[in-house]
Amino acid sequence: MSRIGRMPVAVPAGVTVDIAADNVVTVKGPKGTLTRALAPEMQIKLENGEITVSRPNDLKKMKSLHGLTRTLIHNMVTGVTEGYSKKLEVNGVGYRAQKQGNKLILNLGYSHPVEMVDPEGVSTAVEGTNLITVSGISKEKVGQYAAEIRSKRAPEPYKGKGIKYVDEVIRRKAGKTGKK
Repeated sequence: MSRIGRMPVAVPAGVTVDIAADNVVTVKGPKGTLTRALAPEMQIKLENGEITVSRPNDLKKMKSLHGLTRTLIHNMVTGVTEGYSKKLEVNGVGYRAQKQGNKLILNLGYSHPVEMVDPEGVSTAVEGTNLITVSGISKEKVGQYAAEIRSKRAPEPYKGKGIKYVDEVIRRKAGKTGKK
């Protein structure tokens, strides 16, 4: 039995969960609403404030889907109650970030500033000139947008210049050494 799939998902007060046909799960909470179509093979039940997920048989695919389905539901419940956020740090001389309306403008050493429009359901905030906070209710969208921002100038291993996650550790390399 899947250790993660077995655990029930607690539904906090103020959150409503609706399970429609073909396992279309809608979670409404104080921060917003999330809807997702999950694997139709899984049995999703909502009883006395807990969501339980069970699988029909022990095929490898069903075992994989069991834990995934439970985690996706848990992420939706957490998203509408607390939300998700990722922090990015811009490192480098002259590298900076600024916010204009729903646009994030990044100066990353290119000949032009890089402009990124916040996708629907995701917001960004800039603290100072080098800290970017990406937040929203969908863990998937927040992570994807943070990865897209990072990809505009990924950190390089020699000086550590670029955009990195705040908790990311960059493995540094030694530069060239002179001939003797």
